[in-house]
Amino acid sequence: MPEPPHKCSAMLPGLLLLLLLLLAGSHWLWRQRKLRSLHLPPLAPGFLHFLQPDLPVYLLGLTQKLGPVYRIRLGLQDVVVLNSTRTIEEALIQRGVDFAGRPWVIHEKQDLDLSLGDYSLTWKAHKKLSRSALMLGMRDSMEPLVEQLTQDFCEHMRAQAGTPVDIHKDFSLLTCRIICCLTFGDKDNAFAHTMHSCVQNLMQAWNHWSIQILNLIPSLRVLPNPGLWKLKRLQESGDQVVKEQLEQHKASLVPGHWKDMIDYMLQGVEKQSNTGQLHDGHVHMAVVDFLIGGTETTATTLSWAVAFLLHHPEIQKRLQEELDLNLGPGSQLLYKNRTQLPLLMATISEVLRLRPVVPLALPHRAIRASSISGYDIPKDTIVIPNIRGANLDEMVWDLPGEFWPDRFLEPGKSPRTLSFGCGTRLCLGESLARLELYVVLARLLQAFTLLPPPGGALPSLEPHPSSCVNLLVHPFQVLLQPRNLALEGQDQKPLTG
Repeated sequence: MPEPPHKCSAMLPGLLLLLLLLLAGSHWLWRQRKLRSLHLPPLAPGFLHFLQPDLPVYLLGLTQKLGPVYRIRLGLQDVVVLNSTRTIEEALIQRGVDFAGRPWVIHEKQDLDLSLGDYSLTWKAHKKLSRSALMLGMRDSMEPLVEQLTQDFCEHMRAQAGTPVDIHKDFSLLTCRIICCLTFGDKDNAFAHTMHSCVQNLMQAWNHWSIQILNLIPSLRVLPNPGLWKLKRLQESGDQVVKEQLEQHKASLVPGHWKDMIDYMLQGVEKQSNTGQLHDGHVHMAVVDFLIGGTETTATTLSWAVAFLLHHPEIQKRLQEELDLNLGPGSQLLYKNRTQLPLLMATISEVLRLRPVVPLALPHRAIRASSISGYDIPKDTIVIPNIRGANLDEMVWDLPGEFWPDRFLEPGKSPRTLSFGCGTRLCLGESLARLELYVVLARLLQAFTLLPPPGGALPSLEPHPSSCVNLLVHPFQVLLQPRNLALEGQDQKPLTG
């Protein structure tokens, strides 16, 4: 007798699940058989590599047995890790297009995202417009703006002189305010505080283990996840603020004129309207990328610089002597004259080498079959450049773990670091970040001597164990002692244009 209809319906989900498991198993076996015919990088044994507390240094340590290119298991797949400047440049510069893709992540607007979006003609147009807004649209106003807001920052710090401060919070607000002014044209402190809170809340939610595990095992997304619900709520709240700003800018837009990056990008989208590539959603996500990518990264680097200088007062003294000699009170701090402050530039380079902005570069995806150092890299392979590992390579750097800015003062002897990435996915904000580091550190050291709090311990130079995307510094306090020099009676050579 035939089965009753209700009984057949009850069996259907189980049969479909069994069929899916069989198909997945067959695909896995087929892929494994295909991979056995390739010359793949060696596979590191084990499954729990990504639970290591200082992951970039741990991954560098694996090179002693496996070489600079190897595979590790990440969730349900193997990924390739690159641990040297040579292999990273080979992949991202010499074969840049091959490895320009991005893997899938937990992001509903990934196709519109500059940092996480996959490689395509539309992505290239989006990147070009965003870079142009930063480099051309803000070219004349960027440096005066950074200088003005840094001076305001130093006045705020002077009002707190004598009291130990958690300077990272102030750095974070400063960098967010700079981004807000460049992006929205809004110098209002209240608005900057609002956007700063949005960025901080989003970063905290994104870095939570309940979100990161979904990037390792995407199938877990079908399960209830309060962390994911919270992240979506925060994204919607931040998106609403950006959406309102876009509407206000569109209502006041004057063709051929712009006061900020939103104006510039909206007009750029309008010019490309006949191609259908870009729309307002791309401007929206560029704004989000600038806010998230340009706030905490630079603030963290500034905090690391202060931490290292507290440990090395002799370097701080030499920096102040250099500034006193070349930078008179009231003189312009022009970035084009940065070669007249060689120790400052060397110190910035050394901080970026030891504590790169993103120690493990965002994962890349091979958009076609390629190779690295003679190893076959199949299409869709995930590749992770270990930037911090490359910056600590003993084959390249003398005393790689030591804070030694003078290594960058030896002409022709110091290789370049990859702290902002390289190739197609080079960080769009590198020029702004370097300008901020230069101006803020110069003005801070010109105005103050950095001291540990009375009776307080020096800050830890080990990264915070909760570091995820950024290499976070442990919370610490610093005492800012006004120098009160006024540089009177000193033989000075003003650094002016």
